[in-house]
Formats: sequence, structure tokens, C-alpha cells
Amino acid sequence: MRSSIDEVTVKLDVSLRDCELLLKIGELYDEGPLDDTSTCVELQRLLAWLEISHTEAKILALDGLLEALNKDEKRVVSMLGRDNVSAVVQLLTAPWPEVIRDKAATVVCHVVVVKGSSNAWQLLESEVTIPPLIRLMAKSDSQKAVVTLHHLSSTSLNTAWVIVSHGGIGPLIDMCCLKKGDSVSQSAAAGTLKNISAAPHVRQLLADHGTIGAMVSLLHCADALRESKEHAAECLINFTSSGNDDCLRRAVVAEGGLYALLLYLGDTDWHEAGVRAIRNLVGVISTTTSGDTTMMMKRLGGERRCVPLLVRTMWEVDSPQVSNSAREVAVQMLASLATYPPNAMKMGEDLGCVAGLVHRLDPDRYNNTIYKHAIQCLLSLASTSKRCREIMTVLRGSRHLRKLSDMNVEGATELLHRLEGGRLRSLFGIRKM
Repeated sequence: MRSSIDEVTVKLDVSLRDCELLLKIGELYDEGPLDDTSTCVELQRLLAWLEISHTEAKILALDGLLEALNKDEKRVVSMLGRDNVSAVVQLLTAPWPEVIRDKAATVVCHVVVVKGSSNAWQLLESEVTIPPLIRLMAKSDSQKAVVTLHHLSSTSLNTAWVIVSHGGIGPLIDMCCLKKGDSVSQSAAAGTLKNISAAPHVRQLLADHGTIGAMVSLLHCADALRESKEHAAECLINFTSSGNDDCLRRAVVAEGGLYALLLYLGDTDWHEAGVRAIRNLVGVISTTTSGDTTMMMKRLGGERRCVPLLVRTMWEVDSPQVSNSAREVAVQMLASLATYPPNAMKMGEDLGCVAGLVHRLDPDRYNNTIYKHAIQCLLSLASTSKRCREIMTVLRGSRHLRKLSDMNVEGATELLHRLEGGRLRSLFGIRKM
């Protein structure tokens, strides 16, 4: 009997509180329709309805708030205070029906995108908001939840650990692989992983959960939005940055990241993200390093059909913004791969590869980085066969090498000596062209 009385008392208290709130905002008075100019009064009523205990009241309030946001997003967001945003955030939690949580996530998404008052924004950045968004994303594939996480993760690296520690990696990867969600969700998920991978302390955890493989798969996905692929390439930039342990860069190569980045380089008009990621990978398969691990990386680079793509990049990249950068990184990567003898043999048999490298020896057309790496690569190829040296000679490589030798470019004299059979005139009194 006592428990029944207590239950009724609680319900009466809640109903009395709701009635007091309604009286306070005038909802129980017959005041007639509001004037169209009473936006502030109407918004206050909607926000008050959010605090009513009944589910129907909250749904009506959220619908009205979303309608107001769609009409004048910036103005409505600017009128929301910390308490208002807190009331909406509380609706993201599990006790409320999914329809309420999804509508609340949409409101939060509006606030995040517009970045309203500073107090409201600080609340959204806190650990109060992110965990329920992750749960909503994981359970109902909410597009608004993942879009909100994307925007939140772009504001501060502190959100990276919150997302990771509350189990956000798995659902984000599932959306990247289109196991859940749609193309918009896929792009937002990839953008979120890119943002949190900028925090060095979570990169290994991301790699352990399969983020690298997901980004590589996304670069291969023909139906993915261009923005999604750009996020994936930029995420791989973070994994291959110089501040990391080499194991992360090796993991990118082992997962087929080099091949995927080269495909991305050839299929888009803007290549900067792909160029930067590939440039980072050069270090792990450098021409100046040796050892079993390095050779394994070079072997993988050759076996993953990267050489033809590098040759294509060396010849065909025409974007005026990054063409030199793309060619430069392609020649540098070829030089690195060529120090592994089986790769050098394959390159030596490829007339397009040899011709492209000889063409890049021209100091009047290319910068010193390009022709220096071209010389390194051709030195490796010249050691593989007499036929390869003959092709270089037929392509008039000696003409460029004489100029480079006069410029004291490292390796030019040695390569010229090999092509001309060690004759003394390769070192003295060379005829100027």
C-alpha cells in the first residue's frame, strides 16, 4: 500500500510541475494565435515543452524546434542557451524512445554545424554528449549522429580519446565499409576517423581495430563520394607521418595502402592528399636503408602491382597544381623500389619506365629532386642488364647526363661512365650539346 501511494505521489508531483510550467509560459490560457513576429516567445514555449514529462509533448516540441531551425537556423541557434542545449542532450540517452533520440540528434547536429553560443558549444564538446551519440549511431545507424561526431571531432583533439574510449571506432569503421548507413554517413564516418587519427596517442588503437584496412578499402570503392576518398587519403597521411613508429607505415604498405593511394592519385583531379601520403611511405622503403623489414616492404611494393601505376603517374599526371609533386614522388618511390633486384629487373624490361626516367634527366625541364631520384633509379636498372643500358643510350640519356655531370650532380658521372663503357672521354673533354 505504501509503495502504491509513493508511486501516485511521484506522478502527481510530475504532473503538478508540468502544469506549473505550462501556466508559466501561458499555454493554459486562451490567448489566440501568436503573431508571426513572436519568434522568441514561440521558441521559449517550444523549449519549455521539452521539459514536459510526457513523450508526446517532447515529440511536438522537437518537431516545432526542427521546423524553426529549418526556417532560420542561425537565428534559432543563437537564441539557445546552455540549459536549452542540455535539455536536448538529455534526450539522447537510452530511456527515451528512438524517435525522440533521433530528433534530438538532428537538433544537436544543427547546433554543432552552426556553432551557436560558446556555453552551448562547450557542453556539446564534453563527454556528456559524445557517448549517447555513439550509442545512437551504433544502434540505429543515425546519419545525424555520425555527422555531429564528425563536426565535434574537428574542433579539438581531446574528443579523439572520448570517441575511442566509448567504443566509437567499430561503428565508424562499419559505416566506412557501408555495413551500415549511406554514402553521407560513410563520408562523415571517414571524416571522423581522419580527425581523431590526428591525435598521435590513439593511432595504434585505431590501427588495431582495422582503421587502415577500412581506409584502403574506401579508396578502392568505386561508389564512394570523392569527399570520402579524400578523408581516407588524409587519414593515411596521419598514419604515415614522420612522428609515428615505422610499424604504422609498414602496416599501410602491408594492407595495400600504396597501391590504393596510387589508384587514387590517377583517378582524381586533385592529388595533394595522395602525394603527401605516398611521400611519407618513401621513408619506410628508402634507398638508403636496408634490412629484412625494408626489403620486405620493397618486395610488397613490387608484388602489389605498384610499379605500373608509378610509371603512369610519372607520365600522365597533368594537374597544374600538383603535377610536379606527383611526378617527383613517383620517381622517388621508383628509385626506392628499384634497390630490390627483382623490382629492378621488372622495371628494366618496361620500356615506358626506362623512357620516363631518361626523360626526367633533363635539367631544363625538371627540378633537381626529380632528376636526382631518376639517376638513382637508373643506376639500379643499369646494374640489371646490358639491354637496359643500351635502351638508355638509344634514348640519348648520355646527352642529359653530360649536363648533370658538369653540374656535379651526384651519380651522374657514374651512370654516364656505365653507359659509355668507361671510356676516358666520359670524364674529360665531353662535347657540349
